[in-house]
Amino acid sequence: MWSPELGDVDAILRLALNEDVAAGDVTTTSTVRPDLIASASLVAKQSVVLSGGAVFARAFTLVDPDAVVAMHSSDGTEVESTTIVARVVGRAWSILLAERTALNFIQRMTGVATLTRRYVDAVRGTACRIVDTRKTTPGLRALQRYAVRCGGGRNHRNDLASAVLIKENHIRCAGGIASAVRLARAAAPHTMRIECEVTNLDEVEQALIAGVDIIMLDNMDDPSVGDAVAFVAGRAIVEVSGGITLERVPILARLGVDVVSVGALTHSAPAADLSLLVDVGSARVDV
Repeated sequence: MWSPELGDVDAILRLALNEDVAAGDVTTTSTVRPDLIASASLVAKQSVVLSGGAVFARAFTLVDPDAVVAMHSSDGTEVESTTIVARVVGRAWSILLAERTALNFIQRMTGVATLTRRYVDAVRGTACRIVDTRKTTPGLRALQRYAVRCGGGRNHRNDLASAVLIKENHIRCAGGIASAVRLARAAAPHTMRIECEVTNLDEVEQALIAGVDIIMLDNMDDPSVGDAVAFVAGRAIVEVSGGITLERVPILARLGVDVVSVGALTHSAPAADLSLLVDVGSARVDV
């Protein structure tokens, strides 16, 4: 169930488990027999787009290698409320020990995927792409970027070495747009595109003259975005960032914007409502 695109899941999970249960679980050890075998059902309490099934499952098998987890819905699937998403069978102690860590990951990843799907649906039928940003939870970027893909979104650059993105402070340090683009073009690999952030039409013109491949319109209002798209006229990819809302993205798509980058996909997605219900009377996994 693990995939390399999720990154070093075991290291991430061990850190989270250590944070939660490093000193043990006083409640479980005092109220539950150590030999009790139980099953647990992961239930969606709202309509969601699932993400993080492999991470959820691995939390239990890290705690107890004998635990068995069966996912009934795959990542990227739209799941209705009351659906049983997964079943876990194993020692009740280990299930209760791993429960919160497993839920924390799948709830947050599913929340990202669900919010992303809403943005993607808002521009469906157009050529506009919804992409994430580097505004991710430190240490969890690989998981959150994966969740964005589960929701149908695309990923922007993964890290500072992935692409050239000249922003306001780079322009100031380099002495202007033309200078920044020239320096970046001379130093970057020939296979790498050059993107430049701009804030008005004058800067759009400067970036085009400098020969950028992608123009990021930063915090520009809709009329200005429309003017910029018309001025660029296909000579560069047009990306819009800043002040993005679910209500605004279809407007931007109709204006002809190629890419909309949305930091909220990862920094503001609410955790999905998923619940783990334990049953000691039916210790069986339906696969």
